Amino acid sequence: MDKRLIAERFAKARGTYNREARVQQQVAEKMMRLVLQHSGTHPDRFRRIVEFGCGTGSYSSILLHTLKPETLLLNDLCPEMEECVENLPSAGGSPQAGPSAGGTVVRFRAGDAEELDFPTGTDLLTSCSTLQWFTDPAAFFARSRRFLKPDGILAFTTFGPSNMHEIRSLTGHGLDYLPLDEIQRLVALHFDVRYAAEEVVSLPFADPTAVLRHLKLTGVTGTEKRTWTRRRLQAFSEDYTRRFARPDGKVTLTYHPIYIIAQNKSL
Repeated sequence: MDKRLIAERFAKARGTYNREARVQQQVAEKMMRLVLQHSGTHPDRFRRIVEFGCGTGSYSSILLHTLKPETLLLNDLCPEMEECVENLPSAGGSPQAGPSAGGTVVRFRAGDAEELDFPTGTDLLTSCSTLQWFTDPAAFFARSRRFLKPDGILAFTTFGPSNMHEIRSLTGHGLDYLPLDEIQRLVALHFDVRYAAEEVVSLPFADPTAVLRHLKLTGVTGTEKRTWTRRRLQAFSEDYTRRFARPDGKVTLTYHPIYIIAQNKSL
């Protein structure tokens, strides 16, 4: 996995991501509902929160305004994402400036979440639509336990094997998505899994070119290095339409969100 390329493409898409990433926004909103329902604790208990892979801050905003923590540490692989979250507090300045009017200290830290050490004593370690980019999720689960309080919560969403299967089947490129049962097994080695579920969402697009534009504007093209020549684009469009067209003439793109909420095992 070329994380340099991944970071570069997400950085380029930071101005269009929020507009295009409709499924990711819905996933973030659902994730918060699930955290409130299945974390086994009152939301006021989440005083210290770390979000890895914060991106442009869609989920960050939900965390801030729903849970109102004392501290919210935002992390992303792309240093450029700091400019997207610098005005996240309702008042009081940038993430480096300290408390907002609501009392939350919001900070940003760039870097690879698979390598960084996050603060110990964290109440909630969470992320939306990020873990699929990790090289070694199993090692991250093992490491993340030490950042959390003994009863701390790990809550994240990722994507499963059906995610964007249309693109993989036509180009041969895509991420190696883990299925729900494998993710659940890896998490359960270190945490008590309180909730695990998946869903499939199909988005309609006018044509295959619109699908590619959508992917570019959300930045999720980090594994594709080949150039799109006119001949390749024409062949791709014809195959995509033949295999994935709906009766109304539109084509589909599949998303496969997975939701996990787990509690740190007693030390």
